[in-house]
Amino acid sequence: MSPTSYQTAPPRVAAYVLAKKLISGAGEGRHAAGGRSIRRVPVAVVDIGTNSTRLLIAEVDSSTGAVEELVRHSQVTRLGDGVDARGSLSEEAMERVFQTLAGYRTEIDAHACTANLAVLTSAVRDARNGAAFAARVRNEFGLDARVLTGDEEARLTFRGAMSGRPAPTEPTVVIDIGGGSTEFVIGVRSEVRFHTSLHAGVVRMSERHIHSDPPEAQELQELALDARATYLDGLPPDVREPVRRGIAVAGTATSAASIDQELDPYDPAKVHGYPLLLATVEMLLARLADLDEEERQKVTGLDPRRAPTIVAGMILLEEAIGAFALDEVEVSEHDILHGGVLLLSEGG
Repeated sequence: MSPTSYQTAPPRVAAYVLAKKLISGAGEGRHAAGGRSIRRVPVAVVDIGTNSTRLLIAEVDSSTGAVEELVRHSQVTRLGDGVDARGSLSEEAMERVFQTLAGYRTEIDAHACTANLAVLTSAVRDARNGAAFAARVRNEFGLDARVLTGDEEARLTFRGAMSGRPAPTEPTVVIDIGGGSTEFVIGVRSEVRFHTSLHAGVVRMSERHIHSDPPEAQELQELALDARATYLDGLPPDVREPVRRGIAVAGTATSAASIDQELDPYDPAKVHGYPLLLATVEMLLARLADLDEEERQKVTGLDPRRAPTIVAGMILLEEAIGAFALDEVEVSEHDILHGGVLLLSEGG
C-alpha cells in the first residue's frame, strides 16, 4: 500500500479487532587507540514526558561519541492526566513527578554528575501552568529544566536514535509515540529534513476515546480514524513517499518488542534493534484490545503500569507505520535521552 492509498484505506484495526468485537552499553574500555587515556565523566538527563518520567546517567567517549549507560530508570507518572480536557497539569500528577524526581536526584548526586538536563515536552508545552511546573523542577531539584520547542525535541530525538549506528543514506523516519503527542522526524545521514509534533499520544487518545474496559469496537474505530486524520494532516504525501526505513522509539514500540518476545524480565539488549513487523503490531492490538485492564497487566513483556494506555499506543503505532507504507520498523532504545547526553557532553 502506497502512502497515498493509505489516505483512503479504512483503518486496519477494523480487520483485526472490529470483526471479533462485533460477533547498554558500549563496553568498559576507557582508552583510545595507542593506550591514550580518555577521561569520561558522568552526565544525567531526565525526560519528563506526558506518560513517564525517565532518567539516564551515562558517560560519553569523546574519541568515538559512544554512550555508556550507567543508570537508567523509568516511572509511569502520567503527568498529562486530564491536560487535553482541562488545559493544565493537576496537583496530583505533578506530585507523582516530584516524588520520582526526588529519587532521581539522589542517584544523580551519588554518581557525581558534572552536568544535568531535564527535558520537558508535550504536556508541559500545552499546559497553562507548564512554566510554573518547570520552575519548580529547576528550583527544587537543581535540574536544568528546559521546555523544548518542537524543533529542539525533534533534533534531540533524531540524534539519539541515530547514535551508535551508521548514519542512514536513505530517508529514514524516527517515530516517537509519547503520552501527549507523536513526533515524526525524517532525516538522511545527520541532517534533519522534516519534523513535526502531532497531538496524538497514548494518554491524550485514551482519554478522548476509550471509556469502556475492554474497549468497545466503535471506540477503537474512532480512535484509529482520529489518529489517521491527525497524521494525514501533519504528514503531506511528498514528505511520506520518499521514506524507505523506520525507527520506532519510546514506550509503545519497546513494549511491543518486549511482548512479542515474551521478555520477563525486560531486556533492553533484546529490544534494541528488534525488527517489528506491521503484521505483528496488528496481532498485538487484536490480542490486547480483547483484554480488560487487569488482564493486560498480566501480559508477559508489558510493564503493568502501561496497561491503561497500551491499546491506544498500538493503534497509533499501526497508523504511524502505515502512513509511510512500511512493512516493519526497527525498535530502538536510543532516543531523546541519548540525544540529551550527547548534547551535554559537548557542553550544551
